Amino acid sequence: MSILERNNVKIWGSGTRPMLFVHGFGCDQHLWRLMTPRFEDDYRVVVFDQVGAGRSDLSSYDPEKYSTLDGYATDVIEIVEELDLKDVILVGHSVSAMIGLLAAKRASERFSDLIMIGPSPRYIDDGDYVGGFTRDGVEELLQFFENNHLGWAAAMAPVIMGNENRPELAQELETSFCAADPEIARIFARVTFLSDNRADLPGVTTSTLIIQTQDDVIAPVPVGEYCHKHIPGSKYVLIDATGHCAHLSAPEMTTYLAER
Repeated sequence: MSILERNNVKIWGSGTRPMLFVHGFGCDQHLWRLMTPRFEDDYRVVVFDQVGAGRSDLSSYDPEKYSTLDGYATDVIEIVEELDLKDVILVGHSVSAMIGLLAAKRASERFSDLIMIGPSPRYIDDGDYVGGFTRDGVEELLQFFENNHLGWAAAMAPVIMGNENRPELAQELETSFCAADPEIARIFARVTFLSDNRADLPGVTTSTLIIQTQDDVIAPVPVGEYCHKHIPGSKYVLIDATGHCAHLSAPEMTTYLAER
């Protein structure tokens, strides 16, 4: 199976400069649909599904490869190289902001810009570092997921999405969570929430924009500020929105910032 089939890669748009959208944990490429139309006329839009999500090839899943975020970064690099993309703008949501960062560090000649939506280099508090979760809290979250995938999705989707007055957003996220392969998602959840990429931030040379909402339980404001402080030359924008999925809850503002 080809790399493009493995990750269900889709490409369209009238422009030549590539814009690669990388979805977060429990999501798939469909969740970019509110942003991508704005870029069709001027860019070459590229979306894909992480292995285990959407219509990716589940048989391509390798537990050893995907035991760290580097395995997912390898997939990003392989897609970019297969398509021979250069001057790439990578838009990464949540954990895929870090996946994109790792890819850009390893293949810096391919990437010109990183746009991070709700990034977190570490979800667990550590000394003066505020990640938003205690270690015990993360373990409880992971145990809940492993014991009751569907129950976890129903309980966590509204919390992650925020925006209580727009329940359709939480419902969409819950549906996406439930559609992911449960065994692969279980491992990916553990890889995501136990990751620590703080040491990778200072070495980033790619132009970086960090988009942060004012109320995000997964990546609270101090996390976005930490990323901004430790990624050289990065730009940080705190938008008037809530929840962890600004590309769904505030697509107009998020798109506007990505265009600049």
